[in-house]
Amino acid sequence: MEQHRLRLGLLALTQLIVALDYNIVYVALPDIGKALGFGPSSVQWVVSAYAVGLGGLLLFGGRAVDRLGPRRMFMTGLALYGVASLAGGLAAEAGTLIAARAVQGVGGALLTPATLTLIYRGFAEGPERNRALGAWGMAGCAGLAAGSLLGGVLTNYLGWEWVFYVNVPLALGCALAAPRLLPADPARTSGSFDVPGAVLATAGSALLVFGLASGSDAGWVSVRALGALAAGVVLLAVLLVVESRTRDPLIPLRLARSRGLATTMIVIALFQSTLGGGYYILVSYLQPVRGYSSLEAGLTFLPLTLVSMYGALKAAPRAIGRWGVRTTLAVSMVGAGVGIAMTVAGATSGGGFWTLLPGSVVWGLFGGLGFVTLFASAGAGVAPDEQGVASGLASTAKEVGGAMGLAVFVAIATSSSQSLPGLHAAGWTAAAVTVVGGLIALALKSPRSVSSSEQSPSLEGAVR
Repeated sequence: MEQHRLRLGLLALTQLIVALDYNIVYVALPDIGKALGFGPSSVQWVVSAYAVGLGGLLLFGGRAVDRLGPRRMFMTGLALYGVASLAGGLAAEAGTLIAARAVQGVGGALLTPATLTLIYRGFAEGPERNRALGAWGMAGCAGLAAGSLLGGVLTNYLGWEWVFYVNVPLALGCALAAPRLLPADPARTSGSFDVPGAVLATAGSALLVFGLASGSDAGWVSVRALGALAAGVVLLAVLLVVESRTRDPLIPLRLARSRGLATTMIVIALFQSTLGGGYYILVSYLQPVRGYSSLEAGLTFLPLTLVSMYGALKAAPRAIGRWGVRTTLAVSMVGAGVGIAMTVAGATSGGGFWTLLPGSVVWGLFGGLGFVTLFASAGAGVAPDEQGVASGLASTAKEVGGAMGLAVFVAIATSSSQSLPGLHAAGWTAAAVTVVGGLIALALKSPRSVSSSEQSPSLEGAVR
């Protein structure tokens, strides 16, 4: 039992690192931009480069885990994370930092499916596995919420470099603990690797994310943005044809056509798009508009952080147990949209912490609730031996949505000659998109496999 708890703690900590690293750079972006010469629109690449590496390699990472072993890929991903984080902190120019962030994304693309596979193989199906998945999801939520606060503290007292250096000891510690806590990999499977599918999925996803991230920087009709988007769509279309004719495909098309997983992928994409866009809008309001320091901006995120963790740890298991996944997801998305709208309304020329507080509380509560519910929905009704592929599809949708949202909301925010009206326009759009995500969630089937009878005791046990 103690070994299981330590193993779960390691896997949860790793998920927290991946989630933390996505958000921790937001508050540091103004300092990074000044230090390395980024422009107002190009500084988004510090975030987007990570999304390109992560989103482009997730499906490949899932198959590599299946073929080469989850513990091996877990440790490889941590090694990439540690080395890339050190390189990011030492970066003296923009190109080096962007490259380091992309390699961090590659590490995350190996870690995410490896962690999920280790959970499904290491914890018995039923309440034990559900507790492990609940802890994994809640650690991710805590990492997303705490990233901005920690980024502000580190940037203010130690410098922006430390939002990268902090990952080095964390990744090293997890890598050293892995051989002792994680089971040895089974013998390698004899099935084919589907190299064409892996290449097409990686190139298509990476080009799609790259094109979306390039829109607000190079222009939406530029060769770089439009060309990458077109090439990505073409490659993903070719992927579908190839996978339909492959004996052992990278992506089983019947799984991708599943109503539950397909709906969840859409909602995850919208959730992540408005999450990243909303954080960018809030940071841009607090620092360039209101003149907050990185520490003050980070502390402003504290209510959002604490309430989000409560939403994930306490509200989510109770809501899922009482209402089921479909209703909980719809309510959480609509509630998060209302919270974003309230936050935007509080972002006035003379506003600050107190005018943002009501919206931050509502946004944090329903955002934490939604994060856990989305991952419960992604794995519902999927066979254990296909959970890696399902998680890869859902995680890819999350990263594509995040890149799309950040690009779109940056473009809206910078379209006005005055900062505040542009940020307001982007914020209202983010709120509306989040509410639409809640309406789409209603397309999920009502009798989900993650039912109230199963999920309530499982998740409640995870948070005790």
